[in-house]
Parts: sequence; C-alpha cells; structure tokens
Amino acid sequence: MRALRILLILVVILGGLFVIADRVAVHFAENEAADKLRNTENLASTPDVNIKGFPFLTQVASGSLDDVQVGIKNYEAATGTGGRTIRIDDLTADMKGVDFSGDYSSATASTATGTATIAYDELLKTAKSQPTQVAPGVTARVVGLSDGGNGKIKVAVDATVLGTRLPKPVYVLSTVTVENDKVKVQADALPKLGGAPIAEGRIREITDFQQAIDQLPGGIKLDKVQAAPDGVEISVKGSGVKLAG
Repeated sequence: MRALRILLILVVILGGLFVIADRVAVHFAENEAADKLRNTENLASTPDVNIKGFPFLTQVASGSLDDVQVGIKNYEAATGTGGRTIRIDDLTADMKGVDFSGDYSSATASTATGTATIAYDELLKTAKSQPTQVAPGVTARVVGLSDGGNGKIKVAVDATVLGTRLPKPVYVLSTVTVENDKVKVQADALPKLGGAPIAEGRIREITDFQQAIDQLPGGIKLDKVQAAPDGVEISVKGSGVKLAG
C-alpha cells in the first residue's frame, strides 16, 4: 500500500509538472506567433494569439494545432484605390486545423471564420462628401452615416436648392451588402430634396456607394455585413489561410 501511495504521489507530481511545462510552452508559442503575424502583416501593434486545446505539446508533436484564435485591434485594409486604406476594428478570427512546417517558419489554417467592425466615420470616407449637382440648381452630399435599425444604414444627405441650403439633412434608409469583396450601400428609397424633380440615376450617384476591401490578414474574405450601433459589422471566412510564411 505504501508503494502504491508513493506511485500515486509521483504520478500527481509528474502530471502537475507536465501541465506547467505545457502551459509555459503554449504561452511562449503564442508570443512567438503574435510577433510573426505582426511582421508578416505589417501590423501597427502586436495581435492577440490564443492557442486552444490541451495538451499543447502533443499537438506540436503532431504538427497541427486544433484551434487558434487571433485578435487584431486596428487593421488597415487595402482598398485598391490609390494606396488608400480603411480601418477595421476588433478583427477576431478563429482558425481551425493549423498545420505548421518543421522549422515553424510557416503556418496555414484549414478554415477560418471571424468578425470585425467598420466604423461609420471610416465608411463615410467612401461616400460622396463633396457637393455634387444632381439637378439644375440642386446640389447634394452625404454628411453622415448611422444605425437605422433592422440591419439598415441611415444616410444623411445635405442639400442646397437654388442657392438655399435645406435647414435639416434628408435621411434615407439603405441596405448594406457584400459583393466581390466590396461593401455596397444602396438606398431603399430615394430622398426628396426640396420638391425638385431629380432623375434616379443622378441622386443615386450620391446615396449609393461601395468600398472595396482587397486584403485581409491571411487572405480571408468578406462574407456578410450588417449595420449595427457602432458601425457595419462584417463576417469573414476563408480556407487555406496563412498565419505566417
């Protein structure tokens, strides 16, 4: 019995040491992966990397990690327009089946899903904010974007009719969608600007606009979008997503 007790104590001690070693190893790996990702994607700050699953060391031995979560606070995504970028806030991605090379220089996830937010002030930069003639004697421009409820964007249009600026913006509810890596905003109904007759095509040059987002980390793509209180919430997904290398 005494020998059995000693054996059990040794098992508990060794198990505890293994857990400590495993957690130390995963913490080190998370820091290394975060630094690698920052350099690969030219990020302004170090992202958060969380390697899920236990034990970590057995996953390393197999050359594949079950689940890796990545968080990037502010990501400057390319727009394909003159080198201009758009800020994407709180990008989080859940990477499944992450295979890495023997020297740890590269890592690729089988699949990835995630979420992020494009603030309304960022998306507003895409809209036509300069006064534009939409009819004889009538100019208009978009001056604000906000949450319109039920997944819609409320677009505020400022107008001047025959030299007189309307006392208040005219609001229109718009639908936001994703098409070919672009966030598209399209008015559900056209605004009335001082009663002046305006061709639909002319007013839609103001109310409707789109923003391309060409490069997200690892090659993930836009999937869905929806208006929310703080901005447009986007969902992303991808396969064969590169974390490094």
